[in-house]
Order: sequence, then C-alpha cells, then structure tokens
Amino acid sequence: MNLSYFIAKRISRQQKEGFSATIHKIAVVSVSLGLAAAISSFLIMHGFQEAVKQKMYSFSGHLVVSALSYNNSMEETPFDFNLDLYNNPEHYEGVRHIQEYAHKTGLLKTEEEILGVVIKGVSKRFDTLAFAKTMIEGRFIHFPDSAVANEVVISKVIANKLRLKTGDELVVHFFQNPPRLRKLKVTGIYETNLSEYFDGKMIISDIRMVQRLNEWADSIAGGLEVFVKDINQAETVGEDIHNSIDYDLQVTSTAYKYQQVFQWLELINRQVNILLVIILTVICINMISIVLILVMERTQMIGMLKAMGATNGLVRSIFINNGVNLITRGLFWGNVIGLGFCYLQYQFRIIPLNAHDYYISYVPISWHWDVVLLLNVLMFAVVSAVLLLPTMIISRINPIKAIKFD
Repeated sequence: MNLSYFIAKRISRQQKEGFSATIHKIAVVSVSLGLAAAISSFLIMHGFQEAVKQKMYSFSGHLVVSALSYNNSMEETPFDFNLDLYNNPEHYEGVRHIQEYAHKTGLLKTEEEILGVVIKGVSKRFDTLAFAKTMIEGRFIHFPDSAVANEVVISKVIANKLRLKTGDELVVHFFQNPPRLRKLKVTGIYETNLSEYFDGKMIISDIRMVQRLNEWADSIAGGLEVFVKDINQAETVGEDIHNSIDYDLQVTSTAYKYQQVFQWLELINRQVNILLVIILTVICINMISIVLILVMERTQMIGMLKAMGATNGLVRSIFINNGVNLITRGLFWGNVIGLGFCYLQYQFRIIPLNAHDYYISYVPISWHWDVVLLLNVLMFAVVSAVLLLPTMIISRINPIKAIKFD
C-alpha cells in the first residue's frame, strides 16, 4: 500500500471527533452543496431551454420556406408549394417532416367581445404529435376530404378574453373586397405561454378556408414549415434546401425568426456558466483554508516525519490524499442531493414559475448524464489541483521547530 495513502487513511480514522472532525464535515458539505447546485442549475437550464424551444418549433417548425418579400404584413406572399422538397422530402437528408401553412388577419366577434387575430391555416400534414403537448383542452381540427373544416383551435389567452370554451361558436370577419365572414366552432384550446408571439393573437384553422378567401389554388400557400431530424444539423439542412429551391424563395430558421427568444436562452446559458465559476471558486477557497488548518494542526506530525527522513513530497501527498478523500465524499453526497432534488422536481413539479414571464409554469428538468459526469470530473480535477497550493507550505516547515510546536 502507498505509504502516504496509508497515513492519510489513519489520520482520517482518528479524526472522528473534535475540531478536525468539524473541519472535515465542513469540507464535505462545501463540496456536496456546490456540486448539487451545479447539477441542479445545468439540468434546469437544459430543461428550460428545451421546453421553450419545443414550443417554438411545434408552432413554426425548425425551418421556414417562404417567398422573397419586403412586405412586413402578417400575410405572406403566396407561392406554389408543389416542389420536389414538398413532394419528396425523403430525398433531402436530415428532413423529417414538411407541412404547408398560410396566415390571414381577421376580427373575432362574439356576442360580447371583439378581438383582432391572425388565422394560421394548416392542412392534414400538420404535425399534431409535436403540437399535442401544447393542447390543454379539446381536440385538434378534423379535416374532411372535400369540404373545408369549419373548426378552429384557439389559445387559452383568447378563450379567456372572449369567454369561450370548447364547443362554442365564433364569427371571424375578414376585411377584404368584398368583406367576408366565417362561422367557426371551437374544438380545442392550446397554451404555449408565448403570448407575444402566438397565444395573444394566433388561432389555427383549415388552410383551405384561407385559400378560398384569397381565391388561391389548392397548391398555393404562404410558406412551408420544415422539421429536421437533428436540430444541431438545422443550418446544414437549410443550406441544402436553399440550394435546391427557386431563386425567388428563401429559407429562414425559426431561431433567426424569433431571435430575441433564442438570444435570451443563450444568455441563461452564460449565466449558469458564471454560476459554475463562482461555485468552483468558493469551494477552492474553502478547501485551501481547510487544508491549511489541517496542516497547522498536524505540524508536530510533519516535523516528526521529516526528522525520520520523509521527503516534502511524501508529506504533501499525505495531505493531498486526505483532501482528495474529502472531495470524493463530497462528490458522492453532492450527486445524491442534486440528482435527488432534480428527480423530485421532475416527477412532482414542486417549484412553480410565473408562466407569463418564463413561458413555462414550472421549473423543468432535462436529464443530461454527460453533463452530470462532466461536472463531477471538472469539480474533482479543479479542486484536487488546488490542493497543491496550501500543501506548498510544508516545504518551509523546519523539523526541529515543528516538533517543539504547540
């Protein structure tokens, strides 16, 4: 057995009570709470980012193909979507699904309230599975084979403003020449909590209604929403699509279209990284202080070992092994506390959030075991390396003075 490791173990066993035991407990608690905070922060950050992005993507896809236009209106420039991309998406590597859409502004009118809205027309190809997580009541639109579906899905915000519920009917007025209106039935209510972008103004209906109102052919739409297999490859897929479509069409990523939200999510990532640096700094300072105290407490032992011929390296390794032992225990309890808290939050959603401010009603957790492993390795490596600093004082201790030290 390694001599320094053997002595360090004997010291640890002897320090079960008294001041040294308290110091050891403080070291273990410091490391464990730091790791638990880091694990919780990163898993919450990833969960929050993924939850918000999933809501954005379920409503808009990962990429959007639309006609080039300098028009800032909500209603897009129409184009014929009968493209190879639409008809044969399997020919495009990385593309999972494609669906057409069209927007049209209108005015919702009930017996008591009036509200301006944007109708998003979708077809049978709409990815209802991706959208299912945002549905909180009722069902999605049923698309008949021939006729236009006189059904609509509205947001919870609009439902509350107009005092509507599933099964109610509403009238949508369209300001065009000549003015037209449609009577629609509410079949479902969705909630993304992204009121500024969707909930506050967007309702979903049959795209064929928009096509009839605009006198478009069935192959005309306002745009195509593209879902990719791997979001990390979205930019590459977008470039491939851009190279294959006509010059008068463009490909825009949802991340660029709603860049304010995505930049905000990246800012959270930076804040969590700063928090990790602060946690590591505090733990390192604590460990330096604790090891210095342990060295001072064992000054006589250090002098005795040096007098018996022990090298500075051997004596230093005793305290380093002692510190590594404390770090290991701290990492164990840190994982127990951090992962235990995350599991409870994941299962029971104990901590709520203000959905109006954070776009989600509870603190989300996303399990990334590679992140947990990386945090453990990083904390062990950094704090263990820091142990070299306080043990440098051992080389300056004079054996004779150390033995007489009291």
